[in-house]
Amino acid sequence: MTTTADRPMRFSSPPLDQAVTHLIEIRKEQLNRIEQGLGDIQSGSKYSSVVEKSTSDDEPKFAVLKERVHIMKRMEKISEGSKNDIVLTLGKFGILHLCRSSALQAVNEAASRGVRVRVLSQLERRTIRFYNDLHDSIEVRHSDDLDAQGALVDNSEVIQYLSMEANPVGRGKNDAALMVESESFAESQRNLLDTIWEDAVPYETASKRFTEERIVDPLKLTIDSGSFLEKIREVLQISDDVPEVDTPFNPDAFLASGLEISDARRSLESGGIEALSDFGIDIKSLLRQVGNRVGQELSFSLRNIEGNIEFLNEMMDWWEYAGLGQLSYDIDPEFHILVEHPPEKPGSLPIHSLDDGIIEGALMSRYPDESGVKVIRTTSQDSEISVRYEINFDN
Repeated sequence: MTTTADRPMRFSSPPLDQAVTHLIEIRKEQLNRIEQGLGDIQSGSKYSSVVEKSTSDDEPKFAVLKERVHIMKRMEKISEGSKNDIVLTLGKFGILHLCRSSALQAVNEAASRGVRVRVLSQLERRTIRFYNDLHDSIEVRHSDDLDAQGALVDNSEVIQYLSMEANPVGRGKNDAALMVESESFAESQRNLLDTIWEDAVPYETASKRFTEERIVDPLKLTIDSGSFLEKIREVLQISDDVPEVDTPFNPDAFLASGLEISDARRSLESGGIEALSDFGIDIKSLLRQVGNRVGQELSFSLRNIEGNIEFLNEMMDWWEYAGLGQLSYDIDPEFHILVEHPPEKPGSLPIHSLDDGIIEGALMSRYPDESGVKVIRTTSQDSEISVRYEINFDN
């Protein structure tokens, strides 16, 4: 369009072919400037202080995932791309969410093509049947201390839940998770999960709590601490230090070493149970730990009894039926249970520690710290051994 400086100003339009040619020239000039700018950027001659190179692939990347459907979609995607290893932490109800999404198929397909898939979970009666939907090669373990949800894939990608809806069967609109792509973060996460995995209970064993109504988890006993090499040196009366360097070979000492048995070693063979204490093995502690497990199983069997007095009555009835000792309870000055044992004979098995452990295990299992019921254990020893468990229901 052209104009004149006349008054009034007059406007006129050029022919169509001239107008199109003019527009083409404008676009060519713009394209030339863009190409020139791109060349300057690639050569680094200009804009070096303004334009940064793209971040390298090994730098950590973070993203926040909102809503359960998007979290599961991301879990499905990284499972499809997995090559070596997947570890899922599912908490109490994570298996329910997994089985209600397409991520389950991706995880099972990863297991079928040779990827090692492990599941750390907290088994729950209402969701235990969903574990049958997992591929046969997937390893499942239970941990009472784990109630987190997330995933670790190939030491590179981690999904960690930040928040979850309280309703386990809800749609998860308020669920949120952190997606991290970082080898160093994934390595630290793996170290933590491997530690929990070692202490967790295999699914076949833990599931019996809910299918067979029994606790058959492995019982781990604590013996003692300290150097057992030093303890056995003291027991065997070895005063020489352990050699720190290679000593000259002595054929005579080598041949005689297999023929000599020290007097201290012979006395240990005939020492009976008391000799175990020389090695730092406290029989009372071991029996009490075994009793704790028996008490936990007893409490588990009586878990459907709601009333406190009814529970304690049933526990004491079982105790008396088993003939384990004398129990009594009173409400003065506080409600308490009194366990009385006759004095143990020297050299005999301290069976009263087992009895005491049963009561302790049953009460601590029934009334954990978060129950609001406080259990205080005190002992006294005069003519008889008595243990008192004071139970404060007011809290």
